[in-house]
Amino acid sequence: MQPIQLFAIASEQAHWLSLRQSVVAGNIANVNTSGYAAREVEPFESVLQDTGIRMATTHPAHLADDSMRSSVKTASIVADTEVLPSGNSVNLPDEIAKTSEIKRAYEMNTGLMKSFHRMMLMTVRR
Repeated sequence: MQPIQLFAIASEQAHWLSLRQSVVAGNIANVNTSGYAAREVEPFESVLQDTGIRMATTHPAHLADDSMRSSVKTASIVADTEVLPSGNSVNLPDEIAKTSEIKRAYEMNTGLMKSFHRMMLMTVRR
């Protein structure tokens, strides 16, 4: 029987969503900062493919390598993105839309995990 990797993938996605939310929050916080370039996180699919073996930590004080942190890049400027005279490239309506997209994805992730957990409990009880 193959081990169930669904919980590990859901955990990785929750971590990615958390990282993406912090990047979007940083973009919103710097909407009036001159010269600030909007940042974005690579799509989850590409991050998941690039995630390999991580360093093992044997003590809580050891620093663990967070491979998803390297997926944060300066967003490429799209043709319809307006760069302000101050050099800021943050589009506030797009960033607000991203927050609701992140919220929906996180709710779907947790809902699927709850359903799968319930299903696992039902099979164990019988």
